[in-house]
Amino acid sequence: MSFTETPAPAGHLLGFNAGYVDTAGFLALSGLFTAHVTGNFVTLGASLIHGTSGAWAKLSALPVFCVAVVLTRLLSQAIVARGQPVLGRLIVCKVVLLAAAAALMIALGPFSNGDQAPAFLAGMLMVAAMAIQNAMQRMHMKSAPPSTLMTGNTTQVMIDLADLFRGASGSARGEAVGRLRRMVPAIIAFAAGCAVAALAYVSVGMWCFALPPLVGLLTLPWLREPLAPRS
Repeated sequence: MSFTETPAPAGHLLGFNAGYVDTAGFLALSGLFTAHVTGNFVTLGASLIHGTSGAWAKLSALPVFCVAVVLTRLLSQAIVARGQPVLGRLIVCKVVLLAAAAALMIALGPFSNGDQAPAFLAGMLMVAAMAIQNAMQRMHMKSAPPSTLMTGNTTQVMIDLADLFRGASGSARGEAVGRLRRMVPAIIAFAAGCAVAALAYVSVGMWCFALPPLVGLLTLPWLREPLAPRS
């Protein structure tokens, strides 16, 4: 596997996990988005106006996400500089964060206030985990559609469908069809993660957070690279 070629199952698992973590976090942590972090600005405004909880977590999500991306970049560069496989190590870091968040949610949840210390910490751990996933894809999995934010994917799908409807031909048609084959499954995987998370939250409560680290581990066999190329 080259550094920019991503097996489809790995991309689907990443998208499923992102949708799952985002939905489960939103339901359990007073409307906190853990993957779609910029959405927290909207829910922050609603929290301030309606006096609901979780304002500090929503305010902190974007800075935590940014710091996690920077640290992921630095760690990735250090691993690559040593000529070692990088994807597996980043996945393990993500899984550790998700497992720590799950332990907090299961042991101490549910929470009535998203700003309670354990709830806040669990939320930031999930935000950091999704930051690792996002940064990892942009750095090392460039052929795969983004898995943590579907707005861009959905926009591109609609553009390509419009072009095909208009009668695009030749290379333009081939490129549009190729993008659709990659992006439509990514959107479906994310949506499936959202749906399963909602059902799991209703069915088993805080135990729903046990699934994301397991799904993260399932991506490891698909992302085994021989050695990271030096750059």
